[in-house]
Amino acid sequence: MPDTRQAIVTNTTPLIALAVVIGNLEILRSLYSRVVVPLEVAEELHGTGIEAAGVSAFEQADWLERLDKPSVITPYLGNTLDRGEASVIQTALDLNIPLVCIDETAGRRVARLSGLTLTGSIGVLIKARQQGYPVSIPLAINRMREHGIWLSDEVVRFALAHQN
Repeated sequence: MPDTRQAIVTNTTPLIALAVVIGNLEILRSLYSRVVVPLEVAEELHGTGIEAAGVSAFEQADWLERLDKPSVITPYLGNTLDRGEASVIQTALDLNIPLVCIDETAGRRVARLSGLTLTGSIGVLIKARQQGYPVSIPLAINRMREHGIWLSDEVVRFALAHQN
């Protein structure tokens, strides 16, 4: 049977958020056929410090497709977004991967304008729950907040409404 899962390019915050909620990044491996991490995202994650949330889970996930060359980012993306978000969008466009995982509002807006499909940390968790993974959305929200990951009231309402 062919693999019908999509490929995805992910930003830094979703990697951290999923790691603090689940303890590892295996959920991405289960849900997506290919998980691409631009060099700029890996550098951002490592820039938080070796003991920071998500770094250990990132290092243990040797199946992630970590790019080893910097993205050639268009001036529009480079002047609009931080390096991580810009590299995620540029990589998705360059590799013809229509799905990106970005949590920040500005990055999501530019990704939409670039014709990409979006998900975020909460979207990944909802998808996992819908596919039978034992994910508690309220607990996930609490863990993210405990680790300083900001979630808008709108995102929290959406998550709680779509958890089943």
